[in-house]
Amino acid sequence: MNSAIILAAGKGSRMKAELNKQYLVLKDKPIIAHTITVFENCPLIDEIILVINPEEEEICKKRILDRFKYKKITKLIGGGAERQRSVHNGLNVVDPRSQIVLVHDGARPLVTSKIIERCVKGAQAFGAVSAGVPIKETIKIMTKDRFVQYTPKREDVWITQTPQAFQLEIIKKAHDFAILHEILGTDDAMLVEHMGEKVRMVEGDYENIKITTPEDLIAAEAILGYKRRL
Repeated sequence: MNSAIILAAGKGSRMKAELNKQYLVLKDKPIIAHTITVFENCPLIDEIILVINPEEEEICKKRILDRFKYKKITKLIGGGAERQRSVHNGLNVVDPRSQIVLVHDGARPLVTSKIIERCVKGAQAFGAVSAGVPIKETIKIMTKDRFVQYTPKREDVWITQTPQAFQLEIIKKAHDFAILHEILGTDDAMLVEHMGEKVRMVEGDYENIKITTPEDLIAAEAILGYKRRL
C-alpha cells in the first residue's frame, strides 16, 4: 500500500491573512480541500495522513472533514514547530504495511494524479524521488558579497516541488539520522541526501505551484479557471 502525508500545519505568515492559508477559498473550496481531493481520487493512494496546526483542529473538522467526507484520511494529527517535525509526526503513524510514503505540501493544490503516479513509480524503482521542473531562466551562483562565482548549465538545475516519495524504510532512517546529527532540512529529500543516499528527480509540472503569497493565490485561480475552460 502507499501512504500520503499532507502538510497543513504552517501558519503562512507571508499570505498576510488572519486565517491559515490552507483554509482560504480557491475558486469553490478551501486550498487544502483541492489538494486532498487529488490524493483521494488517485487509485495509487491508500491512506492519507493530514498534519494540521493543533489549534485548528475544530476548523479543519468543520470546513474540511465534515464537508467533504474524505474516505482515505485515516489520521488527523498535530504538526510540530518546523516542517521537518510535522513530517516526522506523520511518519510515526503511517500504516506499517505501507511501502511508499509521499510527502506533499497542502498549499500545492494544483498537483495532479500523473505527478503522484510518477513519484510512486519512481520511489519503487529508485528508493527516493522528488517532483520538480527544470529552470527556465539563467541562474547565477554568487559569493557572500554578491559577486558571481559561476553560471551552472540550465539543464543541471531543477526547481524542487512536492510530492516527494520514498520507500518507508529509507525516509524513516533519514529522519532518525537527522535527529541524531541535529540536521534541519528544508525538505525531506535533503535529509536523504545527508544520509548519503541518492535522490532521483521526476517530472512535476510548472503549474504545480506552492501558494505562499496573495499573488500565488491569484495565479492558482487563473490556472484553475483556464483548466475548467478546456
